Amino acid sequence: MRLKELRLQKGLSVPQLVELSGVPRRTIQDIEKNDNCKLDTAIKLADVLEVSLDELAGRTFP
Repeated sequence: MRLKELRLQKGLSVPQLVELSGVPRRTIQDIEKNDNCKLDTAIKLADVLEVSLDELAGRTFP
């Protein structure tokens, strides 16, 4: 999961991402640490970061 990398690229702090996404701070911190989350949470974060779920997950295709 590229959440922290993408968040920093957008110039967002964790509190700003919390406000924009509605995802709790602790959840964001856990995702950045453990690299996994629920699909509905990933969708909210991808929408705010303006990326696809594949990009958020760090998936690449040949």
